[in-house]
Amino acid sequence: MLFVAVFVVPVGYAVYQSLFRVRRSGLGLGPPETVFAGLDNYTRVFADSAFLTAVGRVVVFGLVQVPVMLGLALLLALLLDSRVVRLGRFFRLAYFLPFAIPGVIAAVLWSFLYVPGISPLVKLGENAGIEVDFLSADMILFSIGNIVTWSWAGYNMLILYTALRSIPPELYEAAEVDGCSGFRIAWHIKLPLLRPALTLTGVFSVIGTLQLFGEPMVLRPMASAISNSYTPVMLSYQAAFGLNDYNFAAAVAVVLAVATFVLSYGFLRLSTRGSS
Repeated sequence: MLFVAVFVVPVGYAVYQSLFRVRRSGLGLGPPETVFAGLDNYTRVFADSAFLTAVGRVVVFGLVQVPVMLGLALLLALLLDSRVVRLGRFFRLAYFLPFAIPGVIAAVLWSFLYVPGISPLVKLGENAGIEVDFLSADMILFSIGNIVTWSWAGYNMLILYTALRSIPPELYEAAEVDGCSGFRIAWHIKLPLLRPALTLTGVFSVIGTLQLFGEPMVLRPMASAISNSYTPVMLSYQAAFGLNDYNFAAAVAVVLAVATFVLSYGFLRLSTRGSS
């Protein structure tokens, strides 16, 4: 019942809303009338250049940010699982702490490090003769990616570290008897056994990429490069609450939900096929 209430019902209502549109008579001055539109809203979605541009932007964002974040999380998990690390509990907490900070607050914190005039990073760059505008059109996507990576790398690290701790220590002992070094143990034992955990974090990351919203919304007042349709979710938000076009916004949301399912399922199938 809980699944139906929090997932099936909202998705079903969004699909229902996407099949209608509001029509006004009398040169737009008459009373609004909700009429059945069929698939017209979906046609508008795929014909909207702003939507296609936003989808392409988040795809490029995901192709770069997700591997970097998961690679960093994997490296941290392997380091924490090694025998040479001291104060493991402290570092686990330190790496996980950014995830405990809400995403909007994290974006606000990082915005102070991006805005010229008050940013110590920009000031250090100027003193070194390097001019960097983190909010420019060329850098803004990397700046958003940095915030997302900072927020979520520790969360993914904890999942991978937990999976590492579940590996039987007898495998390590047998490998050491055979003369395997720490690197060979990590490459031939830890990484293959981490495949299910890496698949899980990869699916979560794909879903999060398509839902990118909070970070660009926070940075938008400071970055002219971020428009109100910078990501697909921002486009849906603007259509619903900026233009009062709830039916079009619902169609965008449904398309995103289907795309999220297809990409997540495809990623899962590829990972499963590789493991088999």
